[in-house]
Amino acid sequence: MFKHEKQLLHPVRCDRPNPNYAQLMQETLGGASGELTAAMQYMAQSFRVRDPEIRDLMLDIAAEELSHMEMVAQTINLLNGSELVGTGATVGSVEAMTTGGLGPQLANSSGHPWTGAYVSNTGDLAADLLSNIAAEQRAKVVYEYLYRQINDSGVRQTIEFLLNREEAHSALFREAFNRIRDTGSQKDFGVERHARQYFDLSTPGRFFDRPTPTPPSFNRPEGSPTQ
Repeated sequence: MFKHEKQLLHPVRCDRPNPNYAQLMQETLGGASGELTAAMQYMAQSFRVRDPEIRDLMLDIAAEELSHMEMVAQTINLLNGSELVGTGATVGSVEAMTTGGLGPQLANSSGHPWTGAYVSNTGDLAADLLSNIAAEQRAKVVYEYLYRQINDSGVRQTIEFLLNREEAHSALFREAFNRIRDTGSQKDFGVERHARQYFDLSTPGRFFDRPTPTPPSFNRPEGSPTQ
């Protein structure tokens, strides 16, 4: 069950309308590394998680990502302003000025609609948590790029808040990953000599400090070869 609280998770404002930048913000709403993708990914993954604490973690973060989506959408609303100025629209931003009525779209910054293909859900907890850690890092990259391209103090405050929350989510997923040794894909493979080999295929020479990877820390499945 979900409950909508009318108050935003964090106040949102902008100093002045900026429709072109609003289109850039669309990437964090309906892009591959956007808030909608994160919310749907973590929620979809949670349905197969048996560990109640990790399942709750995924659902809690998914719910928060929906609140981030709400903040981004409101930011886009403010940046689009109240005037239809399609004559100055750039590639990708025409939808808001024509079919979107200045509202946020479930699309990325190029105008491509959001798709469930962005969601990673393998059913393997280790793989999914690693995917979630990577998703949070990618989201941080997008926000960092956006931060560099705007001087609007209100928008920057929103991005700073969201950047900090993505970092918190990344840390929580890393903590969860550290708890699940010897489960799923963490114990099924990678225990023979091929899991401890490094192929030096770069010319010239060895530049990597540890050309022989550290042996896996998880247990060897019964019956697996020792070499």
